[in-house]
Amino acid sequence: MLQQILRDMYIDPELLAELNEEQKQILFYKMREEQLRRWREREEKARMEEAVLRKTARRNQKPHKSCNGKRVQWLRGKDGEVWVWVMGEAPGDKPYEQISEELIAERARLQAQKEAEELWRQKEAEITKKFRDAMAQEKARIVAEKWKIEMEDRKAAKLEEEKIQEELKKREEEERQKGEELIRQQEEIRAKELYLSLKQAQQHSQHSDDDQEWEEQLRRSKAADEERSHKARRARDEYRRQSLRAIQKGRVAGLSHLFQGTNLSNDQEIKLNNNSATPLLSPAANIWERPSRPFSRDVIIRWFKEEQIPRRAGFERSTNRIAQWFHGIISRQEAEELLMNKSEGAFLVRVSEKIWGYALSYRQQNGFKHFLVDASGDFYSFLGVDPNRHPTLTDLIDFHKEEIITSSGGELLLEPCGQQKNPPDYSPLFE
Repeated sequence: MLQQILRDMYIDPELLAELNEEQKQILFYKMREEQLRRWREREEKARMEEAVLRKTARRNQKPHKSCNGKRVQWLRGKDGEVWVWVMGEAPGDKPYEQISEELIAERARLQAQKEAEELWRQKEAEITKKFRDAMAQEKARIVAEKWKIEMEDRKAAKLEEEKIQEELKKREEEERQKGEELIRQQEEIRAKELYLSLKQAQQHSQHSDDDQEWEEQLRRSKAADEERSHKARRARDEYRRQSLRAIQKGRVAGLSHLFQGTNLSNDQEIKLNNNSATPLLSPAANIWERPSRPFSRDVIIRWFKEEQIPRRAGFERSTNRIAQWFHGIISRQEAEELLMNKSEGAFLVRVSEKIWGYALSYRQQNGFKHFLVDASGDFYSFLGVDPNRHPTLTDLIDFHKEEIITSSGGELLLEPCGQQKNPPDYSPLFE
């Protein structure tokens, strides 16, 4: 679902309305990153095409006769005298005020560029130190868990360590790219500020009556820029925290646990299929082909039976019982009514009517939050919030019983919210 949004650079308004503020900010941040990536590709392609054209032109150009001597010949006017041009007075020249404006803008740009280069040197040193420390911490963690590594195959442990090192290097490169983009933006902002400052100094004597209005506009503009920067910075920090958390928490242990037994064995799959209430499809049923978007309850129910029940969505980890937190196709309002009298940290998971996936409804101290869970691929992950991918829906829930969903909200899944109806609201999914 996220890849489709980034490919089309469009999100349906109904789906956007389902996202909370954190999910919206991070989704907009990722869309902006994709815009920059496409822009860089176009610029690189244009640069290469221009280089090819220049090379072809030079190859086709006829050689000139070489001159042994060098001389200078002055351009002369109609009167036979040396032609002289006075800037701003000749026909077609720019007015002096415009030339002055351009000179001021250029001075501001060069000054901002110089400051940005110095800022980037400091930023690069911070990034290098940060990821060097992260690598040292990861090595220390592996040494501390030596008892686990000794129980596993040493070759597999070595491969996992190399994978983590590659992941850290990849994160470092991403951090550098983000830092360069941030410096570039700051350079542009600084150039505008210097331009306005120089312009103000130049016009101070002529427009002293307009100073107060100009300062008020500048203050409002700076306040709006700071607000936008704060939201973007918070989205970047949240995305970076979620990305690095998967490495620092110990992905080696998580993958080892996954390979050692979290996947269903063949016997377990057979047992689950035998314990289902009714067969999912009759022999004469049509082959299931998932539409691009859910458009009816019947289609959602069939999707759940075809794709989710085989993946044990909604089941407890080691039994064939439905998890207490799992609910059927219920609305946001119904979910909030179920959570109304619960304490902070209560939650439930309901089948979404907007995407191929689920919605996690969470009880806050003074309200509710709703997070979309994308299940359109072969993994489960929060749409726009958490980059971690989980093999099962239960794994995602268990993970966030110990790890917060967002740093700004600090959401931990503490108390599952069960059924209040008989039969349960998920009955149509298993009939």
